[in-house]
Amino acid sequence: MKTALYQYKHGQWEMHEKSAGINGGKSKLALCFANKQALLDLPVYDLIRQKFPEAMIAICSTAGEIYHTSVSDEGFTVAMMEFSSTQLQSQKVYIKDYGDSFDAGKALINKFDTKDLAYVLVLSDGRYVNGSELVRGINQVTGDKIMVTGGLAGDGDRFESTLVGLNAEPEEGIIVGIGFYGDKLKVEHGSKGGWEMFGLERIVTKAKDNVLFEIDGKNALELYKKYLGPDADALPGSALLYPLAVTLPGNSEPVVRTILAIDDKNGSMTFAGDIPEGTKVRFMRANFDKLTSAASDAAAQSFIDEKNPPSFSLLISCVGRKLVLGSRTEDEVDAVDEIFGRNTLLSGFYSYGEISPFIKGQGCQLHNQTMTITTFNEVE
Repeated sequence: MKTALYQYKHGQWEMHEKSAGINGGKSKLALCFANKQALLDLPVYDLIRQKFPEAMIAICSTAGEIYHTSVSDEGFTVAMMEFSSTQLQSQKVYIKDYGDSFDAGKALINKFDTKDLAYVLVLSDGRYVNGSELVRGINQVTGDKIMVTGGLAGDGDRFESTLVGLNAEPEEGIIVGIGFYGDKLKVEHGSKGGWEMFGLERIVTKAKDNVLFEIDGKNALELYKKYLGPDADALPGSALLYPLAVTLPGNSEPVVRTILAIDDKNGSMTFAGDIPEGTKVRFMRANFDKLTSAASDAAAQSFIDEKNPPSFSLLISCVGRKLVLGSRTEDEVDAVDEIFGRNTLLSGFYSYGEISPFIKGQGCQLHNQTMTITTFNEVE
């Protein structure tokens, strides 16, 4: 397996110094992460196709692109992966063709030939797709047999629309899957948040899908504002500083849920993932050092064989972390690089939701406000 990393800025291609030569591999995958405006202004797919005519090309808009240890908000990056033994298959679905995100998730995985399918990378529209329902549909087909990781496309801090493409210019409403086949590819994963929980554990008593109305029989928004104190005046923007830890029924570990919107009239809060009634929740707040430490922990979780650092590591972190960390955003990427002994090429993006299992061998989950890492090695 060989990997190379490129950045396109100001009309020029730049190759990262740690890149390997891409030449005669059987399968080539180009993962493009781009600012949405760049995708609207430039013929991105054509530029990539001209440079890498033999590659399978997946494109995803972002809330920031990771170019090894740098984070950019302009132009676009391309991570090239070349395999000698692993075979690739790609599929896509349009959310508009299905009744809901659950059915779309099922349909996507059902398009794959599952014989020798070892892993699926999912890049999804982040505006029209319900991430919780998407992974529930995926898991109904894969169970615990096929590892799935990935993320929801981003649109900076605008939350207006996102773009995803597969071997074509990107569009709204697309969910893409890249299937990796064979027993030579070793894929590992890690996902950590690093947010600090505070206050009592409470129970969701009224909710519908991803809209929360009551906690412990009380108005959820009023209770939330009470905990935020002076920061409540800056809602909804300040909500990124105070996500919720959500322990879903049947799970022992909590996931983090980002608040996307509030409705003062209805006293409700809309999240980037479902919060079923009966769910246990706790409030959370940002801690800069813990966020960076969590990125290190996610890297360590995905780094199984210390004698053989990954050839490539895909980093998908949440837009909320980027907005909180601000000028320190690159600290969490550098922390990952340090865990890998600065021997692994890094690429990825800031997302509207991360997809990864909690525990090795289990189905995937939707995460918010995490650093989620997938590592790749091809053994000879």
